[in-house]
Amino acid sequence: MNVSECMSTNVKVCAPQTTLREAAQLMKDIDAGILPVGENDRLIGMISDRDIAVRGVAAGLGPDTPIREAMTEDIRYCYEDDDLQNVAINMANAKVRRLPVLNREKRLVGIISLGDIAQANPPGAEESLSAIAQPGGQHMQ
Repeated sequence: MNVSECMSTNVKVCAPQTTLREAAQLMKDIDAGILPVGENDRLIGMISDRDIAVRGVAAGLGPDTPIREAMTEDIRYCYEDDDLQNVAINMANAKVRRLPVLNREKRLVGIISLGDIAQANPPGAEESLSAIAQPGGQHMQ
């Protein structure tokens, strides 16, 4: 099974000049914990609820600060035609809960989450999901 068969495709993308407040409001509205950040039709970062709390609020940044100042620029991703079982194993090894999904032209086409993988239930995914869900795992960056 490929990633494209179970990823979420209805993905909202923020511009780097979007404010922390606007990103947090959008996360609330769409019930998401992470948003891709795009510029000039390219994925340049990710902003998570944790980034807003730790890199934003805890660092003294105000709600009108552009998300560029708090986003994660080191992006882990997978391709839409990658094997789902391999992606689940890679997510477990990297201890991430969500990954942006790109096509081979490196354009964002979706996001894959633990929930997506659990619903697809590829062979071997259960062990990978258990490894990610254990306490002490890192939040996706």
